[in-house]
Amino acid sequence: MTQRIAFFNHKGGVSKTTTTFHLGWMLAEKGKKVILVDADSQCNLTGLVLGYELFENFYEEEQKGNLKTALAPAFESMPKIIDAVDCLPVKGRENLFLLPGHVNLSEYEVTLGIAQELSASIYTLQNLPGSISYLLNKTAEKFEADYILVDMSPSLSSINQNILMTSDFLIIPTNPDIFSVMALDALGRVLPEWFAWAKKAGSGHLRKATYPFPPTNLKFLGTIVQKYQPYKGEPATAFQKWVDKIGHIVTDNVVPELRKCNGILPNQVYFNQGINNDFCLANISDFKSLIAKSAAAQTPVFALSLGQLGETGIVQAQYKKNRDAYRQVFSDLADKVIGLTSYADSH
Repeated sequence: MTQRIAFFNHKGGVSKTTTTFHLGWMLAEKGKKVILVDADSQCNLTGLVLGYELFENFYEEEQKGNLKTALAPAFESMPKIIDAVDCLPVKGRENLFLLPGHVNLSEYEVTLGIAQELSASIYTLQNLPGSISYLLNKTAEKFEADYILVDMSPSLSSINQNILMTSDFLIIPTNPDIFSVMALDALGRVLPEWFAWAKKAGSGHLRKATYPFPPTNLKFLGTIVQKYQPYKGEPATAFQKWVDKIGHIVTDNVVPELRKCNGILPNQVYFNQGINNDFCLANISDFKSLIAKSAAAQTPVFALSLGQLGETGIVQAQYKKNRDAYRQVFSDLADKVIGLTSYADSH
């Protein structure tokens, strides 16, 4: 069974794309078949995977598969059924694929928003709310994927509402700053509303649509805190303050609201994976200059070769040390994700 994980935070700049790419690569390295879905109209994930030189050429031919053109049969009333996307293999990593995004995916935003509010009274809109989930399911079946990782845009949009509430799991990337704390506080209020909408949609008339809207079964896996300056292996004091505040607001605000919605796994499941009460899956320090090398090589930081790291002597030795540390972080993160999702799959 394919597990769909959404990476969502309506605050931008929290490394959703970097995390999606790195975790997807590590899961594939551990033997899982993974599809990366670029659902952000900024298309940073698509650019990262294709390389920015090929990025422009890819979109010169509109018939090439991407998220927007794949959804066109539903949103543009075409006389054909939605079909699986012929995803692109990710260079250098077997069993890892990309479903490219499109800068104009946001054109469907208003239509989907209307459909999610009025589909009960306007019959022609009933197929839209379930169309994204249907497309991802068909694509997962075609590739026999173990995981679909969805890189979402930083907004509280109808498309994000739809993608998140038809996903199996949620990971919230954050930065140690006041804006992430504010965003998490808002999610504690917004997510229960989205759960209520999805429960109603998944149990009503939309289940009988050509593209049925599935019953919601979203579970929160945890947060990832990243882009901080380390000191002796831990976040420096100025960053630790915000790491602690993020933990508190997740524990005190977000998780209690999600628990009311049945959006949390049993406590023992998190404990078995070494996850504390703050639900933090990983603390990841700033990649600094390694992120530019990673993007240039279209390769995760932890998979960079010595040649791709460049430099010599002490500088290269430090790069290698950091590279290997990031490998351990993402290996541990992937193991936690596999453990958490395996439990949910078996229950």
